[in-house]
Amino acid sequence: MLIESTTLWDFPMQNYGKIPHGNNKYNGVTPAFVIWNLLQRYTKKGDFVIDPMAGSGTTYDVAVELNRKVKCFDLNIVRKEVEKADARQIPLRNDIADFVFIDSPYSNNIKYSDDNNCIGKISCEKTEFFDELEKVAIEIKRILKKGKIMGWLIGDQWIKKKFTPTGFLLYQRLNKHFETIDMISVTRHNQTSNTGVWHYRARKYNFYLRGFKYLFIMQKLT
Repeated sequence: MLIESTTLWDFPMQNYGKIPHGNNKYNGVTPAFVIWNLLQRYTKKGDFVIDPMAGSGTTYDVAVELNRKVKCFDLNIVRKEVEKADARQIPLRNDIADFVFIDSPYSNNIKYSDDNNCIGKISCEKTEFFDELEKVAIEIKRILKKGKIMGWLIGDQWIKKKFTPTGFLLYQRLNKHFETIDMISVTRHNQTSNTGVWHYRARKYNFYLRGFKYLFIMQKLT
């Protein structure tokens, strides 16, 4: 397996290899190769990796495979390796993490959890959505060691004839707390709209299906 060398990442499958990394049936599951690439570039063996919105635990599986120490948290617990915690209150001390990865909700389009505190229950059309994600960003900065890197994966929304540039609006918040290393476009596969019917509708009714997510790679400087 080779480390990606461009800012366009295209992984047709959620998993790589024969061993599962997370659960490809889980709502909003992260492509395992995204995490693999980030850990190969920005961490080394023995580094401490954190995922505060871990879902089905893809980050956990990849990190363990690469001999990194790892802690994963989520409001919705689907496996014992993921601990229950709100990403706005990560139960770790300051300046402890060597790398943080987060694949956050980009609106209330998917049911992530039954927990009323879930940020994924808030529409990205509301300022409150970005206020809550900024709280998560502040927590990530708190636990991240100075000079270390975090990766944040997020998409945009088009619904009911309205486009919301969720990624750009989040980036404005993140830019207040971190220095940008780079931005990656991650091709989206396997979403429910990736069918012939939806492609036909997109052309007929003059809209675009979401083809990629943003991956913001950012550094804590202070």
